Amino acid sequence: MASTDTTGKDGSDLAGLEAGLDALETVQTGRRPLRRTVVEKVLPPVVAVALVLGVWQALVSFRIVDDPTRLPSPGAVWDVVRQAWLQGELLGYIWTSVSRGLLGFFFALLIGTPLGLLVARVKFVRAAIGPILSGLQSLPSVAWVPPAVIWLGLNNQMMYAVILLGAVPSIANGLVSGVDQVPPLFLRAGRTLGATGLKGTWHIVLPAALPGYVAGLKQGWAFSWRSLMAAEIIASFPDLGVGLGQLLENGRNASDMAMVFEAILLILTVGIAIDLLIFSPLERWVLRGRGLLVKG
Repeated sequence: MASTDTTGKDGSDLAGLEAGLDALETVQTGRRPLRRTVVEKVLPPVVAVALVLGVWQALVSFRIVDDPTRLPSPGAVWDVVRQAWLQGELLGYIWTSVSRGLLGFFFALLIGTPLGLLVARVKFVRAAIGPILSGLQSLPSVAWVPPAVIWLGLNNQMMYAVILLGAVPSIANGLVSGVDQVPPLFLRAGRTLGATGLKGTWHIVLPAALPGYVAGLKQGWAFSWRSLMAAEIIASFPDLGVGLGQLLENGRNASDMAMVFEAILLILTVGIAIDLLIFSPLERWVLRGRGLLVKG
């Protein structure tokens, strides 16, 4: 009788264990409650921004920094932004820089992707230019502006050249890192199924290397944006239009700290917006496709 009870208890424990494992493997597909979304996603950045603005205003109000030429109040910066909006100039500043940045990044993507695959898959090419790519990635983007101006002149081609030199190494190195992390078993299985050459690269290597590739794209955009801002600050010319970097330089030349802060905040806002609208969804899609991110 005792043996029967023990057997029944063991069976119950096993059933409970299986149910627990099944629950762990089950993907929760229910819609996230709006309140939870607000608390987890919206509230933290709002609180952080409010805290920064509060500290900023306190520094001005309590005269810890009492020189407006050094630290303008948030209200003064907002007045400059509002005035630029009312005059129809604000969107022009943003569009000039964003259009250059995205187009330059697209060209960097077209160059960096095949270059990364070549470096990752051909040993001679990796030995020859792999260290050069790593060195270029660590080189400050601003260093490319003077030679680009001398070679190409003060034009948009110079801007795109600086973006390419800043972004291509990051994209290529990100893809190389992703390919290096592909399990050899995947490659052997692909060859067994006939996926060799370009077919194996497209169907096996690239999908498996996506996490590293996306990380390289994200870093490549950051380098693109920083390179563009450096080029716009240093190489100012009326025919190039006024982008955010040029706006920052104009504020410095005029000793207008409100304009300087306006440009800094716009540069920061655009960088965050591109990350949230493009790269964060792409990263979540890749992770979710690999079961590393649960919906909910």
